Amino acid sequence: MTQLLDGTDRRTFPTDEELLHRVLTPYRAKRCEYLTSATVTLQGDPLDGGRVGGSCAFYIPESCYIDDTGHFNSVEFNICYNQMAYYVMAKSVKESLIEPFSQWTLDQFWARQLADVYITDFRSTFRKPMQGRHFRGEIEITDVAEWDATDLRDALVIMRTKCRYWDEFGGESTGEIAAAVTNPPAN
Repeated sequence: MTQLLDGTDRRTFPTDEELLHRVLTPYRAKRCEYLTSATVTLQGDPLDGGRVGGSCAFYIPESCYIDDTGHFNSVEFNICYNQMAYYVMAKSVKESLIEPFSQWTLDQFWARQLADVYITDFRSTFRKPMQGRHFRGEIEITDVAEWDATDLRDALVIMRTKCRYWDEFGGESTGEIAAAVTNPPAN
């Protein structure tokens, strides 16, 4: 743990290969596993203005759904985003980094990873075309809120994020994504 000049603590977690493998397990083919590494950083608590994020590396050997377009496109943007977000959430659960994920078990996360994570708002901007093979990405959780259950829906965690991708040739894309996750009952 490092203490920054402003007095906040900063913790960094290198790629957890076992966790990364488990996060990517739902992807049907090895060629769909684009995320190759992810370092998670916690600085403060997002409920108090702190930040949780991931610095990631990606490799797309070939598109998993279309002939090669020669550039990084919106479908690949979304797949890469999902993989980053799943990994950062899983690491937040495993290391008890932020509320409410620190109250979950990994089994509760695995049960929700696909069925109970809903993208509710997705905005992406492609500033300069990127090559779609080797590139970097970052994700930051900018806000986390808990919504209580009602007669019409389960309890939810609302997570707002920002992300960006870039390559060594100056290609860049950015995004702002909000997701709702079904919040399991307290243990």
